[in-house]
Parts: sequence; structure tokens; C-alpha cells
Amino acid sequence: MISKIDKNAVRRKRHLRVRKNISGTPERPRLNVYRSNKNIYAQLIDDVNYKTLASASTQDKDFSGKNGSNKEAAAEVGKLIAERGKAAGVETVVFDRGGYLYHGRVAALAESARENGLKF
Repeated sequence: MISKIDKNAVRRKRHLRVRKNISGTPERPRLNVYRSNKNIYAQLIDDVNYKTLASASTQDKDFSGKNGSNKEAAAEVGKLIAERGKAAGVETVVFDRGGYLYHGRVAALAESARENGLKF
């Protein structure tokens, strides 16, 4: 029998390998991205004090799109996280792509956050 590769386990392993070197501080929190099949989520995390400073997702009440699993929805989440980050006093962040490739929805979220004022 041919065994199927668990892609999510490979992604989690890649994420842990990257997380050894990336850490968020109060001055420069970590912008974490999680992508599911139907939604996309973003958080600004202070790893020193173990706090989430801001979060946004396609399941928020402020999200206006119908479909949460396309690039337009990811771009809107990027805009929301940038606005909420600036409201929390965050200017610069460390981008944590969560083990996902910087492509498609993850890239759309990052570019939208950059266009709306976050620096990374």
C-alpha cells in the first residue's frame, strides 16, 4: 500500500522550525497567519508577555465578504489587521506565515497589511 503524506503535519513541522527563530516583542509583535480551507485568520502576538494584541479573520462581524476562502477575502483581513494593529499602537511587525508558502491567500493578506500601514 502507498501511504499518503499528511500535508498539515509537514506544514506544522516547517512552522515549528521557523518559530525557533521568530519571536514577537511588545515593540514588534508577530503577525501570525492561519489558513483553513474555508477561512483565514491573522493575529498580532506579543510572545514576551504571552498576549494577543489584535486579531482579524473572515469570521469577524466586521468582515463584509461572502466567501472567506479567496484572495479578496484575505486582502480584506489584511486591511482589518492593519487597522486594528495601528489602533493598538503597532507600527512594525515580524511576519510569521505559519509554515504556508508565501503565495496566494497568504501573500494577499501580507501585501494588504503592508499597503494599509504595517511595516515588515
